[in-house]
Amino acid sequence: MHGIKTMLKTSTSLTPATVATSVIGLVVTAPDADEAMFPLDTPVLISNVITALAKSGTAGPTNTLRPALTAIANIVSPNIVVVRVAVDAANQDAKVLGTNGPAYSGMQALLMAEAKTGSRPRILGAPGLDTLAVTNGLVAVAKRLRGMVYAMAEGDTRDEAISYREEFGERELMLLWPATSLGHADTIGCAVGMRAYIDQTVGWHKTLSNVVVNGITGTAADVSWVMDDDTTDAALLNAAGITTIICHDGWRFWGNETTSSVDSWKFESAVRTSQVLQDTIQKAHFPYVDSPLTVGMVKALIAKGNAFIRKCVINGQMIGGNFYYNTALNATGELASGDLTLSYDFTPCAPLQSLTEVQTITDTYYSDFASQLAATTTAVAA
Repeated sequence: MHGIKTMLKTSTSLTPATVATSVIGLVVTAPDADEAMFPLDTPVLISNVITALAKSGTAGPTNTLRPALTAIANIVSPNIVVVRVAVDAANQDAKVLGTNGPAYSGMQALLMAEAKTGSRPRILGAPGLDTLAVTNGLVAVAKRLRGMVYAMAEGDTRDEAISYREEFGERELMLLWPATSLGHADTIGCAVGMRAYIDQTVGWHKTLSNVVVNGITGTAADVSWVMDDDTTDAALLNAAGITTIICHDGWRFWGNETTSSVDSWKFESAVRTSQVLQDTIQKAHFPYVDSPLTVGMVKALIAKGNAFIRKCVINGQMIGGNFYYNTALNATGELASGDLTLSYDFTPCAPLQSLTEVQTITDTYYSDFASQLAATTTAVAA
């Protein structure tokens, strides 16, 4: 050939694609649900809530699927992974907790959802079934899925709910109290539905709090709330790390905190930012595993990590961050053995949880009263 030849090559984007965060995972009972659509102890992907509702069975105290789906359908139509478990009054917790070997059942079946349905649930709930044991079990599942659990705080009164809150210290859990007027399963359905809706319309960096919830018409217990009063029921629940429900220009969840015992993870937004970073960067770096460990490859890994962080900062999803190589963590022998350690830090967006406004009474604006009056009089005369 004499001249210039151009070779066409397909190039992938430097910036990794963000993982899906709005997939809901529900563990439910529904004894008369369509068995073909909802087989027991099997993760089933629902992409059309209305269609699923038609096969969810009839309303009743042992059907927690129908009220949860109804609440979600009032808010959003996300992808939902449903695991239906058998009704067993004597051993209901055991049925919900399930087993993870050799067969996966109960909530453990959520761990197989991605392999069986292609979707990983990250917004988890067991509406109407979340006892203390179940909530703890679901938190353990959430850790493995890098998800968040939304569960009810037990108790008939505010103080009982606050006392119950002391049972937990994990960052992957947000507790809610009280229930809506439609009950426990409806409350969790509203919470996970709103979480998915906010993910889709604003982003995973926005907390559940202070967004109008379609479908809530009241609460099972009274919760007092005044904007600037820290002695109300809502303020005391929030101070204890419990998200509540208030009515102010519509019904809203009110509260930003997880049950974490570590201050760095007290906000729901911080936890979810951490989870998105972990999963997105790991997914972007997966193709490099088992590749030759070279300087060029390490630079590519760092570039991809920083590209995603930069994207999040530009989109207002975090304040800042940095992906880097730390020499102290990479000894020569470890590198020669194929062991590489990369580091990154980040600053999540904290929710504006408390706004202080200073009011001052002053006579300053009377200081030029005479000149203002003169100017007004002259204008009228003219």
